[in-house]
Order: sequence, then structure tokens, then C-alpha cells
Amino acid sequence: IDGSHHDWFEGRAEKCCLTVYIDDATGRLMTLRFSDVESTFDYMNITRQYIEEHGKPIAFYSDKHSVFRLNRGEVKTGKQMTEFGRALFELNIDLICANSSQAKGRVERANKTLQDRLIKEMRLAGIDSIEEANAWLPEFIADFNQRFARTPYSLHDAHRPLRESSSELDDIFARQRRRVLTRSLTIQYDKVVYLIKPSDA
Repeated sequence: IDGSHHDWFEGRAEKCCLTVYIDDATGRLMTLRFSDVESTFDYMNITRQYIEEHGKPIAFYSDKHSVFRLNRGEVKTGKQMTEFGRALFELNIDLICANSSQAKGRVERANKTLQDRLIKEMRLAGIDSIEEANAWLPEFIADFNQRFARTPYSLHDAHRPLRESSSELDDIFARQRRRVLTRSLTIQYDKVVYLIKPSDA
């Protein structure tokens, strides 16, 4: 997985980010999605789309962007993983961070190809916005994979079925903050104190 910041619309719209999910074994494009920036929120939404379409992979391979890996300051405060890393952990998906761009060469080469081919295809299709592009991308992915994806050595699909319900995914792909419940059944968040209503259960 990787985000590619580029002038995708050749000045017809603002520069934006294309998030690319590619199968390392076959070069098959799995998911593409345009967004304004490369953020935790965008990766969570796109990953949810990915696992709902394909199932859960064993692992994602990425760079060391702050969405995926903590910086030293956060490690010192005791935080162990990013919000995106926590969501993958709850889904039992490993996250492997490459030590160099060469180590994730397949997606880097795909980005260069897309910066040439995808831009021209969108120009010919008259696509001028992120919304139009995202609606059209499945058509591009199907054509691209038919022409360029390699046949895998084994036809076994290592994706695992998605067993989580939609409401469970809502919880997993939400920002979470830990709070301690006091003896008086209150928690504090963002300078507001909340009282938990006791129940008989």
C-alpha cells in the first residue's frame, strides 16, 4: 500500500493523493482511491473498502509514513501503535514497514505507471474531479488487470473471510482514546467530564 501525491488532473483540479493497494505477487491492482491528502482517516476508509471487497489479507506492506509507524516522541509517551496500526491489529492483519522505497518496488513502479497511464485515461474520459475519478476507477482497474496482471503461481487466495459485522467495523475503523473510569463513574475527555449512568446488569 502506498499514497502517491501528484497533479493527477493536470491542473483541472487541485493536486491530490492516489492510494494504491497492489498484490505483490501478481502486480494486480486491488484498490485505488483518490483523496485530498494521505491521512489516517483516508487509509481507514480505503482499507475498509478493500477488506469488504476482497477479505482480510495476511499483511499489508507499506513505507514508514506516520500513518503506519510511530515517531520517537509517541513511543516515549508509552503509545505503542498508530490508530491505523491498532485497527489492523484488531482485524488480525500484520503491517510490515519497508526500510527503503526499493524494498516496496512493485507499488513504486505501479505509481510511476499510473502517473503516466491513469492521467491520460482520465483526460480522455473527461474526468475533472476526485468524485468523478473514484466512481470511474473500478472500470480502469478491471481493464488494467486484464492487460497487465500476471497469473499467480498458485490460485489459492490467501485472503481470509471478513467475519466482523458492519457495526464492528464502524468501531474498529473509528479513532479511539483510552480513558480511566473513576470510582464515581466519570471519565474526562477534551476538557469535559462525562458521568456513566449505572445499570442493574
